[in-house]
Amino acid sequence: MKLNRNLHLAYCTNIHRGETWAETFDALVRHTLAVRRRVRPDKPYAIGLRLSHQAAVELSDRANLLSFQRWLGDNGCYVFTINGFPYGQFHGTRVKERVYQPDWTTPERLTYTNRLFDLLAQLLPSGVEGSVSTLPCGFKSLVTTPEEMDLIRQNLWRCVEHVARVSEQTGRKLHLGLEPEPLCVLECSREVTHFFDRLTAEHHRDPRLAEHLGVNYDTCHFAVEFEEPAEAIASLRRHGIKLSKLHLSSALKLHPSAEARRALAAFEDEVYLHQVLVRRADGQRAAYPDLHLALKGERDATEADEWRVHFHIPLHSPPLPLFQNTTDHLLGALDVLAATPGLCTHLEMETYTWEVLPPEFKNREVVDQLVAEYEWTLARLRERGLAG
Repeated sequence: MKLNRNLHLAYCTNIHRGETWAETFDALVRHTLAVRRRVRPDKPYAIGLRLSHQAAVELSDRANLLSFQRWLGDNGCYVFTINGFPYGQFHGTRVKERVYQPDWTTPERLTYTNRLFDLLAQLLPSGVEGSVSTLPCGFKSLVTTPEEMDLIRQNLWRCVEHVARVSEQTGRKLHLGLEPEPLCVLECSREVTHFFDRLTAEHHRDPRLAEHLGVNYDTCHFAVEFEEPAEAIASLRRHGIKLSKLHLSSALKLHPSAEARRALAAFEDEVYLHQVLVRRADGQRAAYPDLHLALKGERDATEADEWRVHFHIPLHSPPLPLFQNTTDHLLGALDVLAATPGLCTHLEMETYTWEVLPPEFKNREVVDQLVAEYEWTLARLRERGLAG
């Protein structure tokens, strides 16, 4: 939906199952329209579309694309952003580290992302800019050589060239957002700025870089890294890095008492990777690729320590006796947005973990949860003059 200051807000449809285009479209019909009827029944409704590689190929069929365009018009909906992070299956199977594959060392990732931009340019309404979010180059333990980093920069630049061509040919303003995430090649603001500085040096300040490549700032991911939003965003801006999109999401945080550690078992699952960053009372830091490894590796944890867990929890969920959340980081990012007109126009709520949430968080149907997230988010935006 369109808000004040030309902002657009949607929820990311990666919360729903759907790897083929038929499955993706069925979720839009069954769930997305149900949410629309309750939160935006009488005005244009924005969709944050997730397309797998297979769905993108199938939607590229002219008949499918024309049919979808008609459906959007008939139902008062529009697409302004596409989640191009998960390439393959994202629900109901072991995803874990496979979500980062193929990464940006591969031609497959480039071809997939270029196709998403080709589709987005044909779906965007006139006067609305479009974004695609993607993984932060790759998973750190799987990208280990300078030659692989060279390939990543080369492929990203080829994508920038493609996005620039499509933008010029269609008159659309399009940009790709790398999404930093714990334990990935790009996981914190320092690594992001270093990476973009290298790209800038290699392309002699070619204006296409700043215009078509930026960062998808996920408030869950940056909070897990113990970053402060005002400082992190200021650093990105000093280096001339575009904020392509703001992902509004919240992570789990806790002080690891014995009771809290026992309760954390409910958050373990065999589908997603839940990276854990630990800040100990003495100031030392530790990082674990998944929750079970943190529970095993931090047996001497004390309640003075703080853990942050990459587990997206519903935005409207209140703090619990054992578990807190990183809502303060999300609100801090919105404060920066409110104080900086034009900083970013794309907002997307992303709580894809609905299927694996423990019972205390999963106490309603998915449509009811999404409506509650809209209500919470719109209230926070109104407090800052960003929504009417």
